[in-house]
Amino acid sequence: MPSQIDLVFVPQGAEYRSVCKGLKAAGVNSTTVVPIPVGPQGVTQFLQQWLQKPLGTTSPNALLMGLGGSLTHQLSVGDVTTCQTCIDGTQATDVPMTCDPQIFLSLSQRFSGTVIPVTGVSCDRIINTATEKRQLAQTYQADVVDMEGFALLSALKSTQIALGIVRVISDDVHHDLPDLNGAISPEGHLQTFPLAMGMLRQPLPALRLIRGSLKGLKQLEKVTTEIFKP
Repeated sequence: MPSQIDLVFVPQGAEYRSVCKGLKAAGVNSTTVVPIPVGPQGVTQFLQQWLQKPLGTTSPNALLMGLGGSLTHQLSVGDVTTCQTCIDGTQATDVPMTCDPQIFLSLSQRFSGTVIPVTGVSCDRIINTATEKRQLAQTYQADVVDMEGFALLSALKSTQIALGIVRVISDDVHHDLPDLNGAISPEGHLQTFPLAMGMLRQPLPALRLIRGSLKGLKQLEKVTTEIFKP
């Protein structure tokens, strides 16, 4: 990256571990990786406390990295995207947030053709059916769905932290996923037993989710290394 990235926000768990592996492979130890909860409510609560701490640098550059869902036929599992604009899919506001233009431009130029510029929409629940995805795409003209992007941009807009968003596609627009919303606590933590039960109730969608997640996590590790290697 032409600009130094000082912070990486990434959902806790497997995504966090993939990013840490990617940074290790790049030989980077100067970037702080911040594991965040899943979903907008957990992210907002977390940042209210986290932002009270000293940042260590006056105007840090940051990335939000992790997995996301495709809302378009043009994005397949394993594709890497960088978000230019993020929309609030909870309908709490109709004012979109813009990612830092310098970080967006750096990613787009360095990885032209391999990192795809997109519009993102953030929801407060897992969008698990293909029908819902098509409705989201039609309503918001968005390409990728996540759960943390808009909340993070909103929380950081009054700070000196510049944020870019990189999402690796882990599920496509064509197939349903298991409904795992009951496995996410109000604090944004994945709960093991409800997660396992949700998978067991819908074994074929669960298998598709596992395959897509594994491919997405491998690509997340790889793109982290590519972004941060000298």
